[in-house]
Amino acid sequence: MPKTANPSTLDYSLKTAQDGTVHAEVRGRMEAGSVGPLWKELASRLKKPRGGLVLDVEKVDYMDMSGQALLLHFSRLVQDRNLPVEIRGLRSDFRHIQEQIDCFDCRPRPMQRKLSALEELGRAAVNLGRDTRQFFSFVGEFVSAFAYSLTHPGTVRWRDVLSHMEYVGGRAVFIIALMGFLIGVIIAFQTAITLRAFGAEIFVAKLLGLSMVRELGPLVTSIILAGRSGSAFAAEIGTMKTNEEINALQTMGLSPVRFLVVPRMLAAMLVTPLLCLFFLLFSFIGGALVMLSMDFTLSSYIHQLSTSVGMTDFLGGMVKVFVFSILVAWIGCVRGLQTGSGASAVGRSTTSAVVSAIVLIILADGIFAVVYYILGI
Repeated sequence: MPKTANPSTLDYSLKTAQDGTVHAEVRGRMEAGSVGPLWKELASRLKKPRGGLVLDVEKVDYMDMSGQALLLHFSRLVQDRNLPVEIRGLRSDFRHIQEQIDCFDCRPRPMQRKLSALEELGRAAVNLGRDTRQFFSFVGEFVSAFAYSLTHPGTVRWRDVLSHMEYVGGRAVFIIALMGFLIGVIIAFQTAITLRAFGAEIFVAKLLGLSMVRELGPLVTSIILAGRSGSAFAAEIGTMKTNEEINALQTMGLSPVRFLVVPRMLAAMLVTPLLCLFFLLFSFIGGALVMLSMDFTLSSYIHQLSTSVGMTDFLGGMVKVFVFSILVAWIGCVRGLQTGSGASAVGRSTTSAVVSAIVLIILADGIFAVVYYILGI
């Protein structure tokens, strides 16, 4: 006897053949309000299927996404058990929608096994080794491309270099100046509070000058560069990687390193020392405001700065910030070229670029401190 789910919308009849094949004939409208009973009965009969499934939907007048979901769900349920499935009489417009949603996998995925601490450590070691190998490989490619660009200046895309210089330098002047001014004010004020107990506030200028020129100026400028420009390099190149634009460049015979990396690294190396000079200038302006508020004259402040900071200190700071700029641009471009596939790949590359750049900046700063101490600088 036919079974009726809702006479006004959907009729269906189910029967099971001797070989275990379930035959379902559906008539009417397969929509959200009517497919529930049919879904429940099919689920009951196909709980432990012995045969295949035949769905006759030739007399179905209307089908929304609930009906499409029913066809997709039970077709896959039977196919997963290596049993035959046949959908008869499906209208061409319904079949078109079914083909579009067939690429989605709505089945629950099995939970991944939680890795042990030893497995996590091994995986981290493998990733570190792979990153180290890729970094050194990239260094070789960049040195080769950079040397070729220096010997053949006409091959450099100078318009791209100027565009990146504007982004890295010109648009970062305000934030660099603001950070320099605030840090100068804070360090001068905190130092003055400590030295007031000894009546030595005049030496605030000396401490501010040495700390800014030798350490904080290059360090803070490079960290801001890593967060602002290094992440942008990784995101831009990573997006090109996911869109397969990098593969297109290689197909056309163009080197991605020479075409994308060299202009960005040239821009960073040329502009970052100038940004550091802006940082130092505005930090000294902030320190001057603190000293003037303590009734010290501007001439005495400038005299203390000029006697405490020498050319050796200045050049040492410029060498630092130049090396830091290479590290920041290098890491940003490497992480961009390492971008994988998927919606979150660019985000992971950007985050990794910023974190790796800051770690390398701190590490390089420690190496510089040891080298300068050995050289007596």
